[in-house]
Amino acid sequence: MITETGSLYVVATPIGNLDDISQRAITTLQQVQWIAAEDTRHTGRLLQHLAISARTIALHDHNEKQRAASIIDKCLAGESVALVSDAGTPLISDPGYSLVRQCREAGVRVIPIPGPCALITALCAAGLPTDKFHFIGFLLPKSLQRQSQLAAVPNGVGTIICYDTARRIKATLQDVAQVFGPKRELVLAKELTKTFEHLEYGTAEQITSWLEADPQRCQGEMVLMIAPTPKPDGDISEAAQKTLQLLLAEMPLKKAAALTAQIHDEKKNALYKLALHWAGTEQ
Repeated sequence: MITETGSLYVVATPIGNLDDISQRAITTLQQVQWIAAEDTRHTGRLLQHLAISARTIALHDHNEKQRAASIIDKCLAGESVALVSDAGTPLISDPGYSLVRQCREAGVRVIPIPGPCALITALCAAGLPTDKFHFIGFLLPKSLQRQSQLAAVPNGVGTIICYDTARRIKATLQDVAQVFGPKRELVLAKELTKTFEHLEYGTAEQITSWLEADPQRCQGEMVLMIAPTPKPDGDISEAAQKTLQLLLAEMPLKKAAALTAQIHDEKKNALYKLALHWAGTEQ
């Protein structure tokens, strides 16, 4: 329920299927005085569907820092504001971070209203490990940028999740194969919760072939998930793995494996195989 003093409500909205909005989200949107929206026209269609009349404020990447001051003033004056994005949970690869931080610093209460989120929706249906995952948001537009972005992901973070556009997805799959190797298991989720929702499983080459088989498949919102590095045979201590990881940043693979083997009394071949797994180039 809306509090007597003004608060900022961070409200998750559907990523596709409008039935996914929660009753708590609907009640909040009905009761606040203002709704701060990434695109007021897009949010207006949702509000119309819900038969909600509310004053909206545009808050997006280009005006967030400036607009935050006026929103905070409204909250301090006793009015409540709901923050929404075009789809899903605000701040997750969407605007809102600066506003939430400034609200916290100004003493304005920030209340999350949980709901849909594309990365969690995709992950829970992918059949990839969920105990650990690493979200890197939207991939960068150019190939070398994407490869650097992917290569910078540390080892051992679990399933890697990223967002990408339909226009770039085939080029991205090539970059993924370049960085993680052609055999790495991938899952591509598209049009989640919508009519043409689909999850495609396979290597970069296999998923690319699936996309190219029908031009209609290369449309809509994309979530790409990259399976963790497969564990090699053998039981290598965590200390040895950490040493190997540090040495690989300073010297060639064979030398790093040999030196790690001497330090930790491990088998050099096992360490060499582990390093190949990390690089995604094992033959």
